This record gives sequence, structure tokens and C-alpha cells, in this order.
Amino acid sequence: MPERPASHSPGVHPPKFETFDLAAGTNTDPKGFVRAVDTYVAEPWGLYMGRPADHRQFHYMESWLLPSMRIRVTIFHFNPGHERDQDYYIDIGEFAAGEQAWTSVDHYLDIIVREGRDAYLEDVDELLIAHKEGLVAAEEASTAVLTATTVMSGIAGHGHCLMKWLAAEGMPLRWRSPAS
Repeated sequence: MPERPASHSPGVHPPKFETFDLAAGTNTDPKGFVRAVDTYVAEPWGLYMGRPADHRQFHYMESWLLPSMRIRVTIFHFNPGHERDQDYYIDIGEFAAGEQAWTSVDHYLDIIVREGRDAYLEDVDELLIAHKEGLVAAEEASTAVLTATTVMSGIAGHGHCLMKWLAAEGMPLRWRSPAS
């Protein structure tokens, strides 16, 4: 994984790094906050994480890290009044599996999936600015765009169904409901 950049221009954030510590049962978010994780499930092709969130918009999040696909798929369980018309939120990035901990680097691009209806790409401007500012190398930016294109094509090719596409790729995602 690339090293964190030392500095950046105002308004442009460096790539977000995150740690998923299976041994400690924690998730260290990009701001350095360590959060308790309810569940980790490791599969040969990915890692599931379910944990509470103390965010004003959502109270629980479930994610699958899929290193070979270069994506993280998340379901946010929104608080009343903050619901969004989305089923899945996909981060494009680099994900590395370890025996005790996994790590991730977010490459700015996100895909919002409305299962069976559509998917759309967000934050292309952020990736381009980050590249211009030297926060993301040309190869990383190119890989992020290629990944997003592959994901969008895969979803569209399966009736705008992320779950069908990933199952066809040998990655049948299973989700758990948050504790009440």
C-alpha cells in the first residue's frame, strides 16, 4: 500500500486509511477513532464487518471488503429522518488482508447502488484533484477509474443487481441485521 502523503493543499484530503483489527475486535476509522466491532467474518475472498456507529445520520454499518475487486460494499442503517434512497454504498480503493488485521486505502470514487434500479458514480472530481495535487499517483487514479468502470458494468450486466453480480463472481455476500 502507498504511504500517507506528508502534506496537501487546503480543501483536498489525502487518501483515507483504515484498519480492521480482527484480533482486537476493533475498526480504526480514517480519523483515528477506534471503534468496537460486533462481528468480523473472514472468507477466502473477503472480510465482513458489522459495528455500531455514533454518527448522526446512521446508527449501524455493515461492510464487506473485497480485495480482488478493489471495493468495499457497505449498508448504512440510517437514523429516522436521515434515510437515503440507496441500498449499497461502494468505496473504490485498495484492501489488504492480514492474519490479525486488514487495511484499506480509499481512492475517492464511490458508487451508490439502488438494487434492481441503477447505480451512479460519485466523487470523480475529488480523485482528479487529488491526482493533480500529487496525493494519488497516475497508476492509482487509472486503476480506480478502471475499477469503477468494471463495477458499474458488472452491476448493469446483472439487471442493476450488485448482489447477483458478486454472487456470479463467487462472492455471495451475507448481511446481518444490527442488534436493536
